[in-house]
Formats: sequence, C-alpha cells, structure tokens
Amino acid sequence: MTQLYDLKNGDEFGLFVLIKSADVRQARNGNPFIAFSFQDRSGSMDGMFWSASDTDIATYRAGKVVFLRGERDTYQGSPQIKIKAIRLAEAGEPMDPTLYVERIEIKQEEIVAELKEALFLILEPNIARVVRKILSQCEEEFYTYPAAKRNHHAMAGGLSFHTITMVRIARAILKIYPQLNASLLIGGIILHDIGKTIELSGAVSTEYTFQGKMLGHIVLMDEWIDRTCTELGIPHETEAIILLKHVILAHHGKLEYGSPVVPQLLEAELIHHIDNLDATVNMMTTALAKTDPGNFSEAIYPLERRQIYKPNFK
Repeated sequence: MTQLYDLKNGDEFGLFVLIKSADVRQARNGNPFIAFSFQDRSGSMDGMFWSASDTDIATYRAGKVVFLRGERDTYQGSPQIKIKAIRLAEAGEPMDPTLYVERIEIKQEEIVAELKEALFLILEPNIARVVRKILSQCEEEFYTYPAAKRNHHAMAGGLSFHTITMVRIARAILKIYPQLNASLLIGGIILHDIGKTIELSGAVSTEYTFQGKMLGHIVLMDEWIDRTCTELGIPHETEAIILLKHVILAHHGKLEYGSPVVPQLLEAELIHHIDNLDATVNMMTTALAKTDPGNFSEAIYPLERRQIYKPNFK
C-alpha cells in the first residue's frame, strides 16, 4: 500500500492518513488557515489548508483519520503536501489512529532485557531504589511513548529506544573511562526523559499536556524523584540523590536550552553530550532513510536546516 514517503515530487495521490497536528494560524490577509502535519507509518509531512472555515477548524483536529487528496511538493528543502481535498474517514474505512503511528523497529522485549542488565550497574543503593521504583510506576508509558513531539525519536516507543541507545553508548564509555560513576551515569540516563510520560499526551497525535507546557519534563522529573524519596523514606538531602537530580536538571547543557542548571559533574556533562549525540544521529538517520544515494536529505530544522548528503558507496 502506498504511503506518504513512497511519493515523489509532483505525484498526485489519495491516501488515508492521521492528522498528527492541526495548528490554526492567520495568513497575511487576515484569514485563518490550518497548518497540518499528516502521518502514516512512513513518517510525517506538513501541508497548509488555506482559508479554513470555522467548520473546517472544528472538524479537522489532531487525532482524526482523514482521506487526503493532494500532490507531493517541496518547500524550502522539506517535503510538503499541496492539499486538494480532505474529508474525515467514514465507517467501514481504516479509521483507527494507531494504524498510522510510526513505531520503533526494535522489540520491546529486547529493550526490557538490556535495561534490566544495565540496572545492575547502579551500585549506589539509594539511586538504585529510586530508579527501579520510578520505572515500575510508568512501565507501560515508558515503552509506548515517543521521546518528543517532533524531530528525534518522535514515534511510538521512541522514549525507551532513545534511552536504551544512550545506555549502550554510556556502557561503551565506561569501558574507556572506568573512573566514571556508573550509578550516576546509568541512573541519570534512565531517568533523564521519563518526565515526558507526563509532559506529552502519548504516541497518537502527540501534544504537550498542561503540566508539560507549564513545567516541562525536567522539572517534572525533579519533582518525581522527590516524591519517590518520600515514599521510600530516603532523606532528600542525601548526596547521591542531590547529584542524581543534578545530572537530570543539567542534561540540556545550557540555561538557554532549558536546563535550570549547567553541568557541574563529569557525569552530567557526559549525559548532555550522549543525549545530544543520539538525538542528532536519529534525526540524520531518519532523514537519510528517505533520501536516495547521491542526493541531499530534506532540511533538518533543529540542525540549522542543514541538508545531509547520502553517499553512493557504502
């Protein structure tokens, strides 16, 4: 069955797709329009619905499956859809949103097994108890949520996939630099993005929750650790807990990137770089998977709109 990323420039199509997001904006002439992001298992693609009526805005909302007629186009180096017609999916048509959600290729059982093995590297007892407790409280969400609304690992299971990839990198680094504190490094990586299970709404048409918009996943995780320490009877002023919280609070690296504090621990600095490394590789890999050899990828917005070249040889 044809999917969005099977299309070439100029191809006309009629496909069932999921509305991943539908942001209402105002054009220069004052008329409202809808900035859509449509999705199927192959990925997501944007499209503008000009001069949208109040009925259109009320009808075509995130999470709805629609039958879309359009033409594949390119805008500023990125694929885009020229919308020609759109309607809601009807009874008897494939209208289950989960049919159109991107999913990670690695099996959940594999991630679970690797994560259990990594937990034994956390030797500091208080960190070990906190990490295991928090994982047990969000087990389903951790393995099904995306790691972001857009950009990197923005697919079902992306949160756990991003986490276990970071754990793999950290385990390799521990062999090179055995002086690192494995409890802080592994424990901090496992917890660093779990706040996104509160910040985000889920894998289908991912949106920010009210708590996510107002607080963000870093603050939410800090509060979660505090609650867990209270439940486990661990004093909040315990050094290991303060340092665990620090590596999470600092994992965006800079204040202007959203971290309340900058890294002041070797392990905090490394978690920031490992996080950025895995996110960057995932964004580039995702773009290159949709690019033919000998060509440049679509523009990657978080990477200064750079286009990445895909070599002809392996």
